[in-house]
Amino acid sequence: MTFTLTVLGAATPYPRPDQACSGYLLRTDTTTLWVDAGPGALANLQRHTRPDRLDAIWISHTHADHTADLLPAYYALLFADLRPPHPIPLYGPPGLADRLETFLASTGPNPASAAFDVHELHDGHRADIGDLALTSRAVHHGLPAFGLRATHRDKTFAYSGDTGPCPALDDLATDADLFLCEADSAEPTAHHCTPEDAAAAARATRRLLLTHIGHTLTEEQAAERASAPTARQHDTHHIG
Repeated sequence: MTFTLTVLGAATPYPRPDQACSGYLLRTDTTTLWVDAGPGALANLQRHTRPDRLDAIWISHTHADHTADLLPAYYALLFADLRPPHPIPLYGPPGLADRLETFLASTGPNPASAAFDVHELHDGHRADIGDLALTSRAVHHGLPAFGLRATHRDKTFAYSGDTGPCPALDDLATDADLFLCEADSAEPTAHHCTPEDAAAAARATRRLLLTHIGHTLTEEQAAERASAPTARQHDTHHIG
């Protein structure tokens, strides 16, 4: 039995050479879930699996550094050499399908439902994807945004999405075996965490991994301030 997190990208707010934006792959022996789809994540995803073999996609919020690669994924699933057996389940905040269709409309009617089976998240939303049990919590990012808990048997992964400190963030992290938390800000803000905020939320978690380090911090500074490692592209972390 395996349960792993692979970092497809962690850069913000735009990709750099050899640094994709937010994207993560959760896998068990039988289930594959793509979490966030920032620019560059789709290419790195294909180092591990084909997009048409995904069991589902989960999106934290609609900012481009977390969603932009849904657009080429749409074309890959419908107009290339991939053969998905059905639309890929896509879990995301309200309005995500409309955003996709606005971009896709330039080439004619392209309903999101042709490639994706869209499910809108709400606070407390639950879904079973293969042998993963997902719970989404609304967090504070100035627009509809969500964090994630994914449980496989007796092991739990938690992900902050983008958020400032809030009770839901603490709830997400509690008793998680691995907590992936953003640390975008050097100074306290309402809509992002500092490294200290991430560490505080992780008090009741077993292991903290920092991601989404903002331009006002180096990875080394963030790691030192939170006393935790940072997510590195292509690294795989065992959850259970």
